[in-house]
Amino acid sequence: MTATGVARTGARRRGRGARPRFTPWRIVLYALVLGGALLYSLPFFWMLSTSVKPAAQVFATPPRWIPEAWQRENYTLPWENLPFLDFYRNTVVVTALNIVGTLASSSIVAFAFARMRFRGRGVLFIVILSTMMLPKQVTLIPLYLLWSRLGLLNTIGPLVIPSFFGHAFSIFLLRQYMLTIPLELDDAARIDGASWFQIFSRVVLPLSAPALGVVTIFNFTLHWNEFLEPLIYLNKPSTFTLPLGLQLLNGRYGGEMQQVMAQTTLSIIPVLIVFFLAQRSYIQGVVVSGVKG
Repeated sequence: MTATGVARTGARRRGRGARPRFTPWRIVLYALVLGGALLYSLPFFWMLSTSVKPAAQVFATPPRWIPEAWQRENYTLPWENLPFLDFYRNTVVVTALNIVGTLASSSIVAFAFARMRFRGRGVLFIVILSTMMLPKQVTLIPLYLLWSRLGLLNTIGPLVIPSFFGHAFSIFLLRQYMLTIPLELDDAARIDGASWFQIFSRVVLPLSAPALGVVTIFNFTLHWNEFLEPLIYLNKPSTFTLPLGLQLLNGRYGGEMQQVMAQTTLSIIPVLIVFFLAQRSYIQGVVVSGVKG
């Protein structure tokens, strides 16, 4: 090897092991990102601070970020006054059933749009996507009349049953991801005698795990925090979900804002845990699902 080649090899090795230079523009960019992150996190930190404050310090002027005395009773007293255990149990049941129903129905529909060839496939897919443009408030009255005639008000039926008929956004995400899976895998499985359902369950579905993780996170967050539909269909406190329970706490004890903030802090912990446990699948699924249209 010539001297020039040795010099180039050494330069490459030094370049690989060297740390990135912090140019002025990069420092400015990091400072802007850090400032924006702190700005957007201020309400979260204010919620945490308020959740342990005494009542006299909640609306103090000037505001105090660190309370003089921590009131841990803000986290326990609401559980004595309201059935928060029922609220959490109802929310877990509704969220879990919605996730199962959405994954089961949307994955099958997405597989049909991504792997099968039939007349009118594109038009039908556009019709499904167009349902996302329809505001939910437009369908509230006819759906309420439907569930009322079926005798399912004050039950979890109206909150769960629709998920077993597919979810437009989940279908879109899963279809986009399934389009990135090579069609040669389907052909190989078909040569071995596999049916469409076997191709779906044994080939495509296992390879779509990142996209399924994204759908799970989206639906978990959506139904854990859903407020409008439980407010319309549920009237008994024993059937309330967590968002309605927080509203009930705020309505009965509107002056005890520190207790409302304490229970709100507890309510977002499951969402944060699910996101941080599945954030790798979340990022991978979102990126790859938009590669191929």
